[in-house]
Amino acid sequence: MKPMLRLILLPSLLSAGLFLSACDDSSLINDAGVEDNANAVMVKDTKNVPTANLSAEEQMIYNLARYRWTLASATDNNGQPLKKLMDINDQVTLSFNQYQGQNSISYSVGCNMANATYELQGNRLTTDAAMSTKMLCDDLNVAENSLNEIMQGISQLSLTEDNTSAMLTQNTADATLMWIGKLTAQAKYNSKGETVFWAVRAATTPCVDNSTQPCLQVKTVNYDDQGLKTSEGEWTEFVGSIDGYQHDEGRDDVLRLQRYELNTSDASTASDIQYAYVLDTIIESTVVS
Repeated sequence: MKPMLRLILLPSLLSAGLFLSACDDSSLINDAGVEDNANAVMVKDTKNVPTANLSAEEQMIYNLARYRWTLASATDNNGQPLKKLMDINDQVTLSFNQYQGQNSISYSVGCNMANATYELQGNRLTTDAAMSTKMLCDDLNVAENSLNEIMQGISQLSLTEDNTSAMLTQNTADATLMWIGKLTAQAKYNSKGETVFWAVRAATTPCVDNSTQPCLQVKTVNYDDQGLKTSEGEWTEFVGSIDGYQHDEGRDDVLRLQRYELNTSDASTASDIQYAYVLDTIIESTVVS
């Protein structure tokens, strides 16, 4: 039997979003609009939100959720680099998620994914204690602990944007983090994605059309409302990439993806590519011996 590296396959992960909660099974928001809550400001769905009617805090939440953030720099109070984070800064990520009744952040150094709810008052971010997956990260453990300590508590945010990217400065009591933002697929494609589940084999095979290029081997996986697997498709070659997914030939993965239909009339889009795929989360990983 293959040893299980990580298993976080839960009904709430299948039917809802990325946020892990022991007591809440909130589903992803589908209706546009704004909901005010005593504990948090909530923007429902980033598609077609009437941004002109948002408060400053709601606008900030809306803008933060439009990007996937990657660490650009991390310094302590003396302006010295936080070496453990800067050595791997290109794999340190942050995202702001919007769910029914609460807002949450997700962050990672490339191993476990931590999730926490947050409140925003003006530019002041207050983050609650995080829940996290429990993989052993070996040499990433120190960086992961450092990031977790920085992210929990109170920080001040400063956001600047242009047409396709953004810069977020986060000042905490002990550190200053600067994040570079790249538009999420939903913001980029101006539409909501369709949730699909794929199993991905650890081993790749040469692509049929180009034997010098490796192709992922994938198959669809279907689940019922209780999170139980109901059917699987056939293994097939996948020519393309999955935004946000780093394939590891030492693991079999099951992925939850968002699939976005491309505008094939766009001259910049290859006519034979119909969809863009974006990683939502890895719901199961198995070490391959």
